[in-house]
Amino acid sequence: MFRRRLPYLIYGLVLCFAASLVSAGEIYRSVDERGRVTYSDTPQAGSWQIPITGQPGRQLHQVDHVYDGDTIILENGKHIRLLGINTPEIESRLRSEEPGGTAAKKWLQNKLRNKAVYLEFDQVKRDKYNRLLAHVFLPNGEHVNLSLLQNGLAAVSIIPPNGRYSEKLIQAQQQAEQSKSGIWSMPEYQSHPITQIANHTKGWQRFTGTPVAIKKSRKFTRLLFNDKIDVRVANSNTRLFPDLATYLGKKLEIRGWVTRNKDFYSLQIQHPSALIVQ
Repeated sequence: MFRRRLPYLIYGLVLCFAASLVSAGEIYRSVDERGRVTYSDTPQAGSWQIPITGQPGRQLHQVDHVYDGDTIILENGKHIRLLGINTPEIESRLRSEEPGGTAAKKWLQNKLRNKAVYLEFDQVKRDKYNRLLAHVFLPNGEHVNLSLLQNGLAAVSIIPPNGRYSEKLIQAQQQAEQSKSGIWSMPEYQSHPITQIANHTKGWQRFTGTPVAIKKSRKFTRLLFNDKIDVRVANSNTRLFPDLATYLGKKLEIRGWVTRNKDFYSLQIQHPSALIVQ
């Protein structure tokens, strides 16, 4: 048993040593006449350079399979939810497929097939479903979360306090929108007047409307569109936004999920990227 594990132990020690030398920028491997392997951050006679693709704070894991467009499962069984994005749902026993869901899953399957990936975590590491939350990078440096947005297969979904790479993610989405890539060309993801909210309550949606009043409670600040519709921002997140009163009287596009309480409709907005002045 120990002999079978020995190569993995040595490999792990090499990775740890390599990580300690990343700041030097280069690592060199050499083998002496007895076959002994040594590593150094300076070149020696007969040594050769080892490419270092990882970065401090990133962990290398093997992908077992892709669950859907924004969730992967590692060989160790852990579920990883890609941070900062949302892809349409695939069909399951709980819900029907949303347009674009299968396309996002197939793209991710092709991208990650038989691949090891680097995971980079933000401030909050798990969601309410106990999935790990991470930015996923290929060994060549490709940011998979970003690539999904660039290809129009996902929409930005930033949930504070996790906000790493938010500017890059938003920029990638804007470019995909402008080129009408993927979901941005589909009629199901075009914006609707917020007065039609009762007809569009399933899944991620886009609405346009003009707030006419503002109301603050202990937990939320609400932009009111009429007596049946509002957009709410948790008071703990208002620091991320401009003064919410500045949105009054302006035409907005609101992106997110609708909640309903009898005949009252609301969208909770957690980041300014989901509340866009037209």
